[in-house]
Amino acid sequence: MLHPGTETMPLIFSLSLRLRILGSAGLLWCAMYAWGGPADFFMIQVVDAATGRGVPLVSLRTTHDTVWWTDSNGIIAFSEPGLMDLEVFFHVQSPGYDYPKDGFGNRGVKLQTHPGGNATIKLQRSNIAERLYRITGAGIYRDSVLLGRSVPLKHPVINGQVMGQDTVIATPYRGKIYWFWGDTDRPSYALGNFGASGATSDLPGVGGLDPGVGVDLNYFVDEHGFSKAMCHLPGPGAHWIEGLFTIPDGHGGERLAATVANHKDLAEAQSWDLMLYDDAKNVFEPLEHWNIHAGHDSAHPFKARSDGVDYFYLFPNFRVKADLDSLRRRENYEAFTCVAGDGRWRAGDTTLDRDAAGLLQYRWKAGADRLTPGWERKFVSDGKLQPEENWLDLHDFEDGTRVPASRGSVYWNSFRQRWIMLIAPRSKAGEVWFAEGDTPTGPWVYARRVATHGDYNFYNPTQHPFFDQDGGRLVYFEGTYTDTFSGARSRTPRYNYNQLMYRLALDDPRLNLPVPVYRLHDTDGKIRFGLRDQVTASEAWKQIEEIAWFAWPAQKDNRSGVPIYANSKDSAGLSLTPPQPNARPLFFGLPLADSGSTNAAEFRSPALATLMEYRRASDNRCEYSTQTKPPKGCLPEGRPICRVWQAPNRKPSLDWKAQVIPPQGR
Repeated sequence: MLHPGTETMPLIFSLSLRLRILGSAGLLWCAMYAWGGPADFFMIQVVDAATGRGVPLVSLRTTHDTVWWTDSNGIIAFSEPGLMDLEVFFHVQSPGYDYPKDGFGNRGVKLQTHPGGNATIKLQRSNIAERLYRITGAGIYRDSVLLGRSVPLKHPVINGQVMGQDTVIATPYRGKIYWFWGDTDRPSYALGNFGASGATSDLPGVGGLDPGVGVDLNYFVDEHGFSKAMCHLPGPGAHWIEGLFTIPDGHGGERLAATVANHKDLAEAQSWDLMLYDDAKNVFEPLEHWNIHAGHDSAHPFKARSDGVDYFYLFPNFRVKADLDSLRRRENYEAFTCVAGDGRWRAGDTTLDRDAAGLLQYRWKAGADRLTPGWERKFVSDGKLQPEENWLDLHDFEDGTRVPASRGSVYWNSFRQRWIMLIAPRSKAGEVWFAEGDTPTGPWVYARRVATHGDYNFYNPTQHPFFDQDGGRLVYFEGTYTDTFSGARSRTPRYNYNQLMYRLALDDPRLNLPVPVYRLHDTDGKIRFGLRDQVTASEAWKQIEEIAWFAWPAQKDNRSGVPIYANSKDSAGLSLTPPQPNARPLFFGLPLADSGSTNAAEFRSPALATLMEYRRASDNRCEYSTQTKPPKGCLPEGRPICRVWQAPNRKPSLDWKAQVIPPQGR
């Protein structure tokens, strides 16, 4: 652990990073008068109009610009000399939530304040995800405590002397959830713990809180009661846990391993280490040192099986066999890459792997460098790669524009029966987007924004699959709410540089996204179309020729969609009418014209195209296309069927062999 006065600290971080940390001192303000009892406050609670639940992170601002923020119960304990027993107007604001404007364009409410009184303000949630509570930092339930209201946490105002905490990674281990963070701020000085912090919590249903209520953290602390350094490594600098792995110990139990990046600043790492958790000392100890300089990149590993072998996927495009010996040797790590040869980065001399037709080839290669978003941007700017050729190429479902992705997490979801991604876009600080794919490497194409934080940042979001509820219908995710790398003009007291928890209901109709419709060339020479379910059932992944288009899956209850059926009587045939009674549609398209029954933006998306049916001149067989010109050999007259979403890249890079291994803690 690093203490005030450590002589190496001024050398550790760049000036920009120090300014961020010094800014946390703004959280130490306190009132200049003694607190009274609950009857001395006017209680204001801000709730979600749909659920009645309190909304955290709502600001109420007076006409002379004093600001109060709701705690994790959505409560403000208001007691301001000169503004009690008075009508007070409060401007109401919270990113992702709306309050109606008055005739002058102000979003606010007039309240009659008086000690012992209360008022409720209802907000309409525009976020698809529901903001639940703050997990880390001081004053999580400050106002609720002042008002004597019930709170779910054992330590509702400060825990482990933690004031701020960066980037979480968590995993079930030995019957508990183990949580680790990066840099951690303390109350006693502007510099805190840069050796990674840690805590445990009980699993829901086994002593732990329901994740919809909160997370009761038990911090590992030092002799001063402050959250201690969990990574014991020599030398100055920050030690950031980048990935966690539970591995068999050979005796029927398990061990916890971590990859750790060692930094002096935000540039390239000085080195990396593989560390093992010492359960007696409650710290990580070094196991393998790597003289590599890959930059900081938070991973949220998941397990999957491929060709009968269990792998840890650190990212969807980077994996290693799920055993300790493989974890120790960097040459065993495999990258899903399009870089030719051994897959190693060679600056301007790097070449990409293409077949005779010029199509990009992705393969798993041991010892290759991970294809990072930075590399991909470089390949695009150099003209070596088209943006749509990236294995991750997200587009806004509503308007078709590209959403450049940054960091996030991917896990299998049982409710959607697909891999789901929650990710922060590189160019839109503070936003979180949802997407789903048929395999861990996608196709990741159409996405929808589920949360926003105004001009604030919300980076490194991650799902917690061990919290999934109702068969995966409800998923939980969190991220770091911070002014760092953002356009924020002021810092949010208490909330800044801390973790916020969200809940996302995957049956929300706004998350109905189009999925790939594959064109398959069967071994008997016939052409047919299928979604992931049909491809898997017939073991036809190798028969995929292309992604023909995207459409709504058949299991979607879609009254406004157009059901399209497979017609086995005609090679590649599709039909608007069921071939037999009670036949299940293959997919749903959109009507050819908006009937006026909906104003949904997706019905007007530029990504939409008309699906046309053409007839081959030679044998009158059907061909289908979203292109304006008929396919080669077809008659020029075509019949419009419905509207579907275009496939930006028709030749997908699929890791179709990956089979899900359910995570622990379900």
